[in-house]
Amino acid sequence: MTLFTERSLHESVEGEPELSPETLLDIYRFMALARALDERMWILNRAGKAPFVISCQGHEAAQVGSAFALTKGKDFTLPYYRGLASVLVMGMTPLDVMLAVFARVADPSSGGRQMPAHYGNRKHKIVTQSSPVGTQIAHATGIGLAEKIKGGDAVAWTSFGEGTSSQGDFHESLNLAAVHKLPVIFQCENNEYAISVPQRLQMAISSVADRGSGYGMPGIAVDGTDVLAVYEVTRAAVERARRGDGPTLIESRVVRLTAHSSDDNERTYRSSTELKALRQHDPVVRFGAYLHEIGVLDEAQEKQLRESIAAEVEEATDQAEQSAVPEPETLFDHVYAQ
Repeated sequence: MTLFTERSLHESVEGEPELSPETLLDIYRFMALARALDERMWILNRAGKAPFVISCQGHEAAQVGSAFALTKGKDFTLPYYRGLASVLVMGMTPLDVMLAVFARVADPSSGGRQMPAHYGNRKHKIVTQSSPVGTQIAHATGIGLAEKIKGGDAVAWTSFGEGTSSQGDFHESLNLAAVHKLPVIFQCENNEYAISVPQRLQMAISSVADRGSGYGMPGIAVDGTDVLAVYEVTRAAVERARRGDGPTLIESRVVRLTAHSSDDNERTYRSSTELKALRQHDPVVRFGAYLHEIGVLDEAQEKQLRESIAAEVEEATDQAEQSAVPEPETLFDHVYAQ
């Protein structure tokens, strides 16, 4: 079972610099924005306008917490298909996301060619993954090696699910990164299900973080519904990488609040009791309640924030839907040598 800590969100590790109220609100806004965009994509899918949706609901704290520990424009982000909140923090806009959903030519990830949720943006150093899961892990290790050869101090951060940690890409990449002390952070977002297969049938260990020591790197398990806890452990991993001390494996224990994808029926393998219990660990609700508790957010601010996000999502959706589709004669561009 997923272990969710009783740690208060405002507890901090020794020496932890306090985050300003403005930063805390910014963190919350990105979490709420990712949730609103995600919910809109499901509506578009059910309306027949979006062919495929794969959700980040329940993963927002793990993604936003880690992204806030990175440096935009410097560090490389290699998310997996649930990485919506990650790429929003690192610079992609709701319009960028919606252009991919509608497969429009202005889509910065692929010009409308790739499946939705294969995020990529050269300007923001967001590197897309291939559809076979886990490819981005090897790419992150390669980027880390290139950075070390160049003598730079940028970090490559990559994310993946716990099912992917049983694949060869994961093990080969961690081994190489550890041997060469590469500046890579491997974040496993463990929601306990590889599509429909529960963790107990995927691996004989209870924590993916335990695999870190086998390769000679720290393996840290953290409550992935606690955005500040994820920020703390990622910040420490970033500092370790920049010092030249090598990679870190972080296991963020999260909840998957939706089906695996829009093509999946989770009720065939998850009970209604389990699905209801997951809602008690909703990271967006949890962090919002904390901000109210410490006086950083009040009802009026919350209402204004929600209205602003709703307007932003609406505008992005309308603009993307009205954007041009790729021309048929470009079908083979970037597929075959010209």
